[in-house]
Amino acid sequence: MAKVADKYLKVDPWSVMEEGFDPGRNRVSESIFSLGNEYMGVRGYPEEGYSGDMLLGSYFNGLYEEHAIGNHYKGIIRSLRYMVNAVDWLYTRITVDGEQLDLAHSRVKNFRRRLDFRTGTYCREFVWLLEGGKELKVTFTRLVSMTMSHLGLQQVAFEPLNFSGEVQVLTGLDFGAVHEERGQSMWKSLHSASAQGITAIMAETLTTGNRLFSGFVLQSAAELNPYPVERDRFAGQSFALSLIEGERIHYTKLAVNYADTDKVLTPEELWEKGIQLAVEAAGLETNDVFAAQAAYWNGIWETSDISIEGDEENQQGIRFCIFQLYQTYHGDHPGYNIGAKGLTGEAYRGLAFWDTESYCLPFYMFNNPKAARSLLEFRYKTLPEAMLRAGDVDCEGACYPIATIDGTESCDLWQHSNLQLHVGTAVSYGIWHYVKNTGDKAFLYSKGAEMLIQISRFYATRGQWGARSGQYGYFGVMGPDEFQLMVNNNCYINLMAKKLFEYTNDTLEEMRRSVPEQFAELVALTALREEELIDWSHKAEHMKIPADPASGVYEEHDGFFDMPHMDIHSIPVTDFPLYSNWSYDRLYRYDMIKQPDVLMFMFLYNSEFTREAKLANYEYYEPRCIHESSLSPSIHSILASEIGRHEEAYRFFEFATRLDLDNYNRNTREGLHTTSIAAAWMNIVYGFGGMRSDGELLSFSPSLPERWTSYSFHVQYEGVLIRLAVAQEGVQLQAVSGGCTEIMVYGQRVSISPDNVMLPLAEGLVAG
Repeated sequence: MAKVADKYLKVDPWSVMEEGFDPGRNRVSESIFSLGNEYMGVRGYPEEGYSGDMLLGSYFNGLYEEHAIGNHYKGIIRSLRYMVNAVDWLYTRITVDGEQLDLAHSRVKNFRRRLDFRTGTYCREFVWLLEGGKELKVTFTRLVSMTMSHLGLQQVAFEPLNFSGEVQVLTGLDFGAVHEERGQSMWKSLHSASAQGITAIMAETLTTGNRLFSGFVLQSAAELNPYPVERDRFAGQSFALSLIEGERIHYTKLAVNYADTDKVLTPEELWEKGIQLAVEAAGLETNDVFAAQAAYWNGIWETSDISIEGDEENQQGIRFCIFQLYQTYHGDHPGYNIGAKGLTGEAYRGLAFWDTESYCLPFYMFNNPKAARSLLEFRYKTLPEAMLRAGDVDCEGACYPIATIDGTESCDLWQHSNLQLHVGTAVSYGIWHYVKNTGDKAFLYSKGAEMLIQISRFYATRGQWGARSGQYGYFGVMGPDEFQLMVNNNCYINLMAKKLFEYTNDTLEEMRRSVPEQFAELVALTALREEELIDWSHKAEHMKIPADPASGVYEEHDGFFDMPHMDIHSIPVTDFPLYSNWSYDRLYRYDMIKQPDVLMFMFLYNSEFTREAKLANYEYYEPRCIHESSLSPSIHSILASEIGRHEEAYRFFEFATRLDLDNYNRNTREGLHTTSIAAAWMNIVYGFGGMRSDGELLSFSPSLPERWTSYSFHVQYEGVLIRLAVAQEGVQLQAVSGGCTEIMVYGQRVSISPDNVMLPLAEGLVAG
């Protein structure tokens, strides 16, 4: 993989630090220094205004706009929805002696910014060198509260180093921020007001009518005497601060944001709710807000930390990943999902993909089961939209979209939105995986089973019987490998559909026996017919799974083995990314693959394949994989670890935790690779930790990378928090809380309790 690090950040185990302002890297840093709390997120942009290259991004989960597209064929979408850039609640303008602070033009020294994983705060400071020789140290601190989802805090401090004087400040709420893809603000102002110390504004998106209230209060030991400033889509306060040489003075802005994405409130009700939140914010002590934020993160690190000894860069990298995963999602708002860039940028339009269930769900399942269930709740909430989509493509049941923010399909590339069928099987796998490892039968019986029925109906009506083979399969599809278009019998789709049918029937039979009343209610709700269960069983039994019996290699799709071979190492590095440098149709002519397809299902259902089968398929497909997806290397690393290719596993892992920190793909400026960040967690826990979660019991086969002295991580399993530590001396396991449980280690059943269990590191499992 021709990926090279762009290293410019300081290495620190508990923070990300940048020293010296580099305009060329500003957008990358804006992404890296993003803050969020699942409800809202802001990029690390300069709030004081910046006339250089910047993406001023403020986003809210589930808050979207819509625009029409020109397709008119049945089944191809006619409009798409996207996460919309919203209010700049950090808006600040600073002036001294008529000179306005702007890092694109102002001279500064000692620039430094820091994102602290333990306190959940972002701090930026520098000394402003004014034209007349005055020097003013300016410090910006911000947080997005993890305990009060509507609350954001900004603190601005001034310290004049060689003068006394006055600084003019304008702080406000700006709905005029441009949504970059559309080239305009997507908001119209409905109402604004300033009264009793609260400044507030309410606006509405131009087409979807999603409303957002934003308000703030100011706190300071100094006398501010602010006066209101109002203009179109803006409400703020202007004031002056008296500065005394050598003395630090600051003000704090407590902002509240409340979105009505479901449009259940009248404008008057939304305004009243927002004002109530602002009044509550006015009663907060700033130090208490900071303390609550630090306490929250302390709790996270006690249960979710991954500690690495002997590798400072990856220690920083994996903690950055865990920090961002909790910022993106923690399950407080059932019905939200995870966009491919989280709340850190506009790329991928804030849409959620199949990555949620296949890559993100394991992290939450083993760290925060509430969040894992909440992710599945999104799919249940949007089941009606999935059923409408199935009708659009001439099928029954539920067709979950390849890209969505609200349950509707928002991918405008028909070859993806109409041919990529694997989202529904990812959802059903997510239900199976979640219930298996949490024991949450209540969710399965009340919501999961209904989804399984509707998903099965879709796959039962989307497939066909082969004229010669007499086997069931799927024709005209695209699997996870997006370099193979309009193929027949993609092995991943067929196998996952087979598993779907079997799991649905098993679940319904279980309900029939154990909860007959709920089963009867489900049958009535879904109009389930007995012949459907027979049909699903028949199709599962006769599903075509393309494979070469001699080699044991699964054929990615019909005819794949006969495709022209491409030596991927012969492709010049200047051709990457291929989407930008090859004609679109050229991508589909070879046996080159974009990301794991066959290897993906061997990871998901790992226990069902022998080591020999994994080895044969890895050796066949790995040389053909170009890794154009950032999700790809982690799966290869995990399987390489399992088959004993430790040095190869580490090479795939090398940039996993630092994909964004070191800008390996040269596109971090667009936002963080949130789902790839989850894959980095899997790379350590499933890869080096050897965890497998699809068998009878949770199991581990740990290995130790040669460059590491030791490492440890936590997972929650059956209500027990397990700590696993690996070093040359052996593998240590302990139930930190929750009682006792049983797991498998190196194929042996082991009882885990509050007492330490020490096992030798298996021979040959020190990685290269």
